[in-house]
Amino acid sequence: MSNLTLASAAGHWWTPLREFDDVVVVHVDLTPHPTRESEALSWLDEQERLRYNRFLNPGPRRRFALCRAALRAFLCDRLRCNNNELEFGASYYEKPFAIVRRLASSVSFNVSHSGRHGLIAFSHKGRLGVDVEEYAPRRNLDLLIEGAFTSDEQKELALTQETDRLNSFLRLWTIKEAVIKAVGLGLALDMSKFEVPLAMRRSAKNSSLLLPQTPHVNWRLESFGNENFAAALAHEEVPTQFQAGLDSECHIAERSLR
Repeated sequence: MSNLTLASAAGHWWTPLREFDDVVVVHVDLTPHPTRESEALSWLDEQERLRYNRFLNPGPRRRFALCRAALRAFLCDRLRCNNNELEFGASYYEKPFAIVRRLASSVSFNVSHSGRHGLIAFSHKGRLGVDVEEYAPRRNLDLLIEGAFTSDEQKELALTQETDRLNSFLRLWTIKEAVIKAVGLGLALDMSKFEVPLAMRRSAKNSSLLLPQTPHVNWRLESFGNENFAAALAHEEVPTQFQAGLDSECHIAERSLR
């Protein structure tokens, strides 16, 4: 892995897509492109290259390299560091966090990809999760709906016209996936046990959500798909009076890495 910076990337394959308050969402183009894929590999460290080589199929291999390199480039830019100064750690539930010069960073980020599209979300305040699903037929859609949604949500999807059912399913699915990824409890949070807010089930673009697992956290939800994919973001709203406490916790985490 060389001493790369954002400016050194030859032809970016990622572009800013949306901004929500403190959150920036970047779109990553995952279409096959040998030059970009070669450039992406130069951003990966030794462990990431080993992971890259473990993929048996070219599609997952390409998506991993392009998304990981874009994540590194954007984090280096935001955290003002070189690529060889950036590492990643993982929480108990395997949610990654950034380490710069051996210190844990307070920046939150999350990555999702589907088909030709990747999304990376960043924030300096609060946990977040992002999910993207390319519009494509799904096998066993009825079983997916039964396993992922509450009885009310299932009834509402059953009333959706057949031509709109897949898109409606993916829109709700991405919202739930974004929430699960933001909370960071892995499989401990069952998506069939909480509901997408009624306003968003009625096509609203944003709303908020409270969960029993995080009773003091208000999760802000955004749905922002387009004609190519469904996408959603969940972001922890951090009250100003609690930010100092979070910063203090970050400093403690930093000291523990030294």
